[in-house]
Amino acid sequence: MLPALDHSRSNSRNSRRGSGSYLPPHSASLAPLSGIDKTTGVFEVHELIRDTACRIVEKLTAGEITPIDLLDVLEKRIAEVDSKVNALPILCFDRARDHACALMHQPVSQRGCLAGLPVAIKDLVDVAGLRNTQGSRIFRDNTPISSDILVDRLERSGGVIYARSNTSEFGAGANTVNELFGATLNPWNASRSAAGSSGGAAAALAAGMAWLAHGSDMGGSLRNPASFCGVVGLRPSLGRVARTPKFKIDRNLGIQGPMARTVEDVALMLDAMSGEHPGDPLSLPSPSESFLATTRSGKRPKRVAFSSNLGITPVDPQVAAVAERAARRFAETGVIVDEAHPDLREAHECFQILRAFDFAVSKASLLRSHRDLLKPEVIWNIEEGLKLSMEQIERAEAQRVAMAARVLKFFEEYDLLLSPATIVEPFPVRDRYVSECNGERFDNYIEWVAIAFAITLVCCPALSLPCGFTDSGLPVGLQMVAAPRADGALLAGAKELEDILGLRGSTPIDPRPAT
Repeated sequence: MLPALDHSRSNSRNSRRGSGSYLPPHSASLAPLSGIDKTTGVFEVHELIRDTACRIVEKLTAGEITPIDLLDVLEKRIAEVDSKVNALPILCFDRARDHACALMHQPVSQRGCLAGLPVAIKDLVDVAGLRNTQGSRIFRDNTPISSDILVDRLERSGGVIYARSNTSEFGAGANTVNELFGATLNPWNASRSAAGSSGGAAAALAAGMAWLAHGSDMGGSLRNPASFCGVVGLRPSLGRVARTPKFKIDRNLGIQGPMARTVEDVALMLDAMSGEHPGDPLSLPSPSESFLATTRSGKRPKRVAFSSNLGITPVDPQVAAVAERAARRFAETGVIVDEAHPDLREAHECFQILRAFDFAVSKASLLRSHRDLLKPEVIWNIEEGLKLSMEQIERAEAQRVAMAARVLKFFEEYDLLLSPATIVEPFPVRDRYVSECNGERFDNYIEWVAIAFAITLVCCPALSLPCGFTDSGLPVGLQMVAAPRADGALLAGAKELEDILGLRGSTPIDPRPAT
C-alpha cells in the first residue's frame, strides 16, 4: 500500500511581491493565452503558465515581466493544483525571491540565457541551503551547504530555483513514490503513475507548475516520466552536463538532463546546463552554436529507423502502434523511414550487472548503517552488486563496448533511431512497477524499462517526444536516439517531428481526477 501524500512545505512566503501581480483564475480550466491585460497591467496566472519557456525569456529580456512576477504566478498555480498530483513537495520561494532580486539589479544582458526564469530541481541534487532528501527517510533533514555543479551553472545562467520535484527513493524505480512525500500522480489521470524517477518534474510541467525542470536518467528515469506525462525529456550525451562527482569519478550510467513542454524549451535549458567544468573530468565543452539555434536551424534527418521493441522487449500493441504512426510521419517531409534496429541482445544482462555494481559502490554503506530505512528494491540492488564477481563485471563491460561499437556502425546508415519511449501506457499508481506486458512476465522491477536502458548502455543522447494518445486518452512518448554527441542533430530532428505531429500545446493541463 502506498504511503499517504504529505504536502508539507519548506519556507514559503507571500509577503514580498514584485512590480507585477496576478488575478484569481476565472475558471477551472486553463484560459487561452491572451497576454497582459492592457487596462490593468496585471498578469493572469493562466496566461503566463501556458507560455513556453522561450517566450517567457523573451518577455523577461524585453522588460515586459520580471522574475518576481513569475514566482508569484508559480506560487499561485502550485497552491491551486499541486495537492492533486504531489509533484513539488519542497518549495523555497524565500530563496528564489532573494536570487530574483539580485538578478534584477544586473543589466538584462548579464542575466544569462534564462534571464531569471524559474527552474525546478529534482530532489536528488544538492542546492545550497535547501533540503535534499533523495526521497529517503535517512536524509529527511539533510541540508547541503554547497550546490552541485549543475545547480551552480543553472543559477549562473539566470535560472531561479524555487522548488524540488518529487522522486523515488534514491531515484530507484520507475514509479515516483517514497516514504517521505508519498506518490506523485499523473496529471492526465490521477489514478495512474507519473513514472519515475523524475515523475515530480514531469507532472509539474504537465500541470503548469514549471516551465523548465531538471531530471536525471539512468534506465529511463527522465524519459519514462516525460512519456507518461506528455512532455519532452532529454537524456544528453555523456559529459554534456557537468555534475559534482560522488562515489566514483567516472560514474556514467546516470546522466542529468533537461525537461520541458517543447523541444525548443529543452534546448534552451540544455544551453543553460551544458559546458565543461574542472570539477567534472568527463564534462564536454559547449558547442560553437547554441543548442537552441541548432534546434531552430530547420535541419532534418535524411534516413531514420523505427523499431517497436529494439529486439529486446515486449511492447503493448497499442503503444507500439501510436509510436509507429508518429515515426512514419517523418516521410511527409521526404525523410526515409525504415524498420530496423541495432543488435542490442546483451542489454539485459549487461545493464543488470552494471546497475547493481553502481548501487554497491554508491549505497553499500547505507545498507550497513540504515538497512531498516531502505526500500526492498534498493536493498535488492545493493545486495546483487555486492555478490558480483570480477568475471561478471568484466563480461558486462565487454558487452557494453561491443554494443556501443555496433550502434556506431548503425548510425553510419541512419541519422536517428526511433522507438516507443515506454512499453505500456501509464500504469496504476498503486503498482510499484510493471510486472508483465503483452503476456510476458518480468523477473524484477527493472526489466520492463529495457527499451530505455539499452540506449543508456551505448552512450547515445535520447529524447522522449509526445507523439499521441492511447484509446484511454493517456500520453505516449516516442524515443528518439542519435549517435553519441549528436545532441544538436537529435534536437533539430525532434523539433521537425514535433512540428509535423502538431501536439505542441497539449500541456499544461489542469490535473484530471482518478478514473
